[in-house]
Amino acid sequence: MNKPLIVVNFKAYPEVCGDKGIDLAEACKKVADETGARIVACPQMVDLALTAQTVGCETWAQSIDAVEAGGRTGHTTIEAVKGAGAVGTLVNHSECRKLLFDTGNLIERCRKEDLISCVCTNDVRVSKAAAAMGPDYVAVEPPELIGGDISVTTADPSIVSSTVDMVRNIDKGVKVLCGAGVKSSEDVSKAVELGASGVLLASGVVKARDPVGVLRDLSSAI
Repeated sequence: MNKPLIVVNFKAYPEVCGDKGIDLAEACKKVADETGARIVACPQMVDLALTAQTVGCETWAQSIDAVEAGGRTGHTTIEAVKGAGAVGTLVNHSECRKLLFDTGNLIERCRKEDLISCVCTNDVRVSKAAAAMGPDYVAVEPPELIGGDISVTTADPSIVSSTVDMVRNIDKGVKVLCGAGVKSSEDVSKAVELGASGVLLASGVVKARDPVGVLRDLSSAI
C-alpha cells in the first residue's frame, strides 16, 4: 500500500454502462501492467464482481451501506462486496454521504474484514474528523471542483497540504488522497509534491476519448 494510487471512480456515467464499464476496467489493468502504477477501478456496483474476478484489476466498491447482512432488500453489504472480490471501498463520497456514526462503523467493519477503507471528505476540518476514525485513506475533494476543469492542486493547493499535515498529526498510518478536477500528470505530480499518496478522479478518465492515453499520462507522474 506504499505505492502512490490512481483511483478511478466510474460513478454512474453512461460512458461506463454495460460492456463499456468492463472496457474501462480493462484499460486500468492494461496501463497498470504496462507501467507498474497502482490503478484502482471503482466500477458501478452491477459490474463489481465481473471487474474483480474476470478483469483482475484492483477493485474497490463505490460505496457500502451501513447495514448487517440479512433481510436488506436493495442494500449492499460489506460481506457482499468482499465476496464479489473487491479489496476496498469508498466511504462517504459527496454524492453518497453517510452519517458520522455510519462512517465510523463502516471503517471498523472494513478493518475486521480486511478491506481497504477510503473516506471522502470536503475540507480540512472534516478530514481531521475522518482521520480520527482510522481509515486507510482520507480523500479530500472540494465538492465545488468535482467534475470541473480546474484541479484542487491548482485552485487551492493549501487544502491538500493542510489536510496532509492535519491527518499526519492525528494518525501517521492514515494516507491522504486528493481529488476534484484532477486530469493530468501535472495534477498528479503536484498532489504528490504536496504530500498526498495519490489521487481520486472520475470524469477525467471516464469521459475521455482515449482513457488508456489519459491513464498512461497520469501514471507517468508516479
